[in-house]
Amino acid sequence: MTLTADAFTDEELADLSRSFEGASAAEIIEWAARSFGDGLAVAASMEDSVLISVASAVHPGIDVAFVDTGFHFPETHATAERVRRRYPIELRVVSAEPEGAPPRDELWKQSTDACCARNKVAPFDTALRGYTAWMSGLRRADSAERAEAPIVTRDARGLISIRPLATWDDATVEAYVADHDVILNPLLFDGYPSIGCAPCTQRVAPGDDPRSGRWAGSAKTECGLNL
Repeated sequence: MTLTADAFTDEELADLSRSFEGASAAEIIEWAARSFGDGLAVAASMEDSVLISVASAVHPGIDVAFVDTGFHFPETHATAERVRRRYPIELRVVSAEPEGAPPRDELWKQSTDACCARNKVAPFDTALRGYTAWMSGLRRADSAERAEAPIVTRDARGLISIRPLATWDDATVEAYVADHDVILNPLLFDGYPSIGCAPCTQRVAPGDDPRSGRWAGSAKTECGLNL
């Protein structure tokens, strides 16, 4: 019998999160799959497929949600297709606009927050309807804002948010990628260590904060999906 999100109190989730500090990503995913079954999904940005690789090995056929914002780099779409072909997953591509709709406006020029809310967060919220829990590849090493991120928590939707890779540092990621021939977005090798939508993502100089190319020149650091 699978569990619902209200099966856990916030205090119980905090205790679980602390108990997973020394667990492997596979062990965390095993717990999540056992607890939530088909009510569990993976959120993917198609920057890399590390989490998808681990999750699909533990729970073949798992649903993976990828938001087509309408502004992705062509390389990101190509990575999504490679991922779909390689791994035993059910890839769900979700979008803010119905098929055949007119091109999206350039809302990002007026407000990046409003653009993210409309083209990324809203369709993702829709994609998560019917799920109890979701996993992301968020890592504490990504940025200062993520340094204290819990492994398990309840998000603003009331769903269980799980970060199996939260404790992984860059060396751990690189080792896993090498050992498992993980699919990577080619833009990672072209000066984009963190990849978002094309209009709001710039190349980063060697040695600079990897996420400094996201919404460069503004105080914005997150799209709103994770924090």
